[in-house]
Amino acid sequence: MKFDQIKYKHLKSIRHIALFFLLTIHAGTFSTVLGQLIIAPSDKIGTSLIKPGEPLVPVKKVSTGGVIHRFHDTSPLSPSGKYMALFRVPFEDRYPKPGEKGEVLLVDMETGEEKVVAISRGWEMQVGANVQWGASDEQLFYNDVDTTTWDAYAVMLNPFTGESKEMDGTVFFASQDGKQLASYNLINSRHAQYGYGVVLPDEKTQHNLGPVNTDSIFIIDTESGKAKSIATIKDVYEKAVPSIRVPNPEEYEFYFFKIMWNPQGTRIMTLVMMKPNDGSRRKVAIITMLPDGSDIRTAITHQQYAKGGHHMAWAADGVHISQNLNVDGKEGIEIITVKYDGSDMKEVFPIGSGHPSFHPKGLPLIVTDSYWHEPITNKDGFVPLRLINVDTQEEQLIASIYVPVTDDSYFRVDPHPAWDRSGRYVIFNAFEDNTRCVFIADLKEIIDNLQNQ
Repeated sequence: MKFDQIKYKHLKSIRHIALFFLLTIHAGTFSTVLGQLIIAPSDKIGTSLIKPGEPLVPVKKVSTGGVIHRFHDTSPLSPSGKYMALFRVPFEDRYPKPGEKGEVLLVDMETGEEKVVAISRGWEMQVGANVQWGASDEQLFYNDVDTTTWDAYAVMLNPFTGESKEMDGTVFFASQDGKQLASYNLINSRHAQYGYGVVLPDEKTQHNLGPVNTDSIFIIDTESGKAKSIATIKDVYEKAVPSIRVPNPEEYEFYFFKIMWNPQGTRIMTLVMMKPNDGSRRKVAIITMLPDGSDIRTAITHQQYAKGGHHMAWAADGVHISQNLNVDGKEGIEIITVKYDGSDMKEVFPIGSGHPSFHPKGLPLIVTDSYWHEPITNKDGFVPLRLINVDTQEEQLIASIYVPVTDDSYFRVDPHPAWDRSGRYVIFNAFEDNTRCVFIADLKEIIDNLQNQ
């Protein structure tokens, strides 16, 4: 498949003007909103106030046909920049059944040629099989399931030779040096939230009643393939500082959810989800710890999280975290940074949305998207791909992306904009021609101009 270069005429629209004044009033400073790209089925473009416009930066379609990249916190572009690793779901309109297969794809970024390099039975709709790179183009990780035993495991694959190694546990996040994989229980965590784990038969899953010591975060040494538990839910519940204790823990189910290495591989971040048995709103806390499970710190307490917020990511320094969070007590969320231990919290931009992440090389740039229902949208299925300069408080609109409006969030299409490791490109999901597809935006000119100032 060849890349499709998408070109549109210059855009000036009512919504641009409205968003400009919204940002100006909210931020108390002038914010720049420039021409944008529309990515949508042709019959949907006319339903939006936004009309096709010249893209802010060059944008190319990488792959289509039920294809997604993993998440906003890892780059699907290989360390060399020559290949992209993606996942193709076999269908887009129903829940996967245990053992159903999806495809791990390798795309040559020069020729556009696609190759299926592996088949996986260990995936869900939001992040696929957690396909991601290690230290080099010869080190690719993903999850799979042995359907004869229903054991879930990570695979380390050389996508060019086909040589592979099975690990003792699953992968959610690989360290950038490829030496360690971090994960939590991707099987049980489906009871907290669908979309990010591994699908097994119901009888192979367990509900974590209370802060159990039978469910843990574990680290895999990729050389040996061996997994080691570093902290149980009970450990984190009892040792986190500040405390995340609740008065009646036996009335909750407890799960770890999402896990992220900092860029230096020196600290881990995860969520603790406390799901009330009575069906009321869950409690969520952001926790960090050292790779041996010690120095367990609470970056965001469940009381803070409950004010409104979502989606954390490490900053380039490996010390601070970015997140959407309501910190001003007013309606809406802001983008904040906070130190791994909960100190030094700062608002860095007054309008939060989607999945924000800082530039990987430390530039004062954030890229984020939006959920279709967040206040920054018209709630018509079009969501912005936003580029924010936190120093100047200016925002540029890279693209307007169409995503399906659905009552079942399991089937949503999140753009999940992710920086590549060099900080030149942003890769994102979209929905075009009635299917999931992946695009890449080249921010070279913007990055070069910023670095030359």
